[in-house]
Amino acid sequence: MSAYKLHAAITSVGHYVPPDVLDNAFFESYLDTTDEWIRSRTGIVERRILKQGATSDMAVLAAKQALERRGWTPDDVELIICCTVTPDMMFPSTACLIQEKLGAKNCWGYDLVAACSSFLFGVETAAQFVTSGRYKRVLLIGADKMSSIADYQDRNTCVLFGDGAGAITIEPTEEETGILDSYLRVDGTGAPFLHMKAGGSLRPASHETVNNRWHFVYQEGKQVFKRAVVDMAESAAHLVERNGMTGKDIAFLVPHQANLRIIDAARERMGLSPEQVMINIQKYGNTTSATIPICLSEWWADGKLKKGDHIVLSSFGAGYTWGAILVKWAY
Repeated sequence: MSAYKLHAAITSVGHYVPPDVLDNAFFESYLDTTDEWIRSRTGIVERRILKQGATSDMAVLAAKQALERRGWTPDDVELIICCTVTPDMMFPSTACLIQEKLGAKNCWGYDLVAACSSFLFGVETAAQFVTSGRYKRVLLIGADKMSSIADYQDRNTCVLFGDGAGAITIEPTEEETGILDSYLRVDGTGAPFLHMKAGGSLRPASHETVNNRWHFVYQEGKQVFKRAVVDMAESAAHLVERNGMTGKDIAFLVPHQANLRIIDAARERMGLSPEQVMINIQKYGNTTSATIPICLSEWWADGKLKKGDHIVLSSFGAGYTWGAILVKWAY
């Protein structure tokens, strides 16, 4: 049963990935790793890298596609929420930069930071704005230039990440479709295992932080993997069961694309077939905030998503942050 009196529906999707490809052979050429090692442990074959430009540039291209597909102009947008851990700069917000580049003159906006769960948290936030009746046209973007914070000397993390952006529009509907329910959580005890050591107020940039390579992603992979396998799978399964459904009622699980083994664990916990899971990690790696909206955009463009389909969005990220959202597809 829906937790909302009004419904907030996803009414358009769009995405952008840079043209430059970084395949596993690149890492084989200078690191102690192999294509087979990367594939077997992560499922990643290649990823896209933005060589010129910033997160906002990718976000704008994804947003333009979503707006065009919906038939909106930038002036129709009332609110921009940008989900990212790689803002163009500490301030102003990337949402402000996107607003200016889009030429959206009638809106406000802000950034939302929840690591790999940012887009899920953004969907929940946008839904509240819409179901309250306060705003009718929200543009939600997940975008990250992970190559800007990946340590290309650390073989355990640099092979994981790619760059990309995805965007959706959210608006009210009187139909029994849209965002039906959510289960979202945070746990700050996970901070030591996945973070960026410097660049914030705790450790401002200095010669020491730069020399120690503290401005890159730091991850203790085994610890994060163990939590992610359990929390991502259980949150998705819990949400389905709470709404009186089973895996047979779900058209697609749309998981955060962090690791193929984590995705498989979530699929098995929900009793889904491989055909019921959106996977593109082999092409793009982990684009953090962008993984889920890129999946939605690609599957919709391929005609695989149909109006009335029940889908589950699920993620796990630094913080720790995790959760799932149940959606009845309206587009």
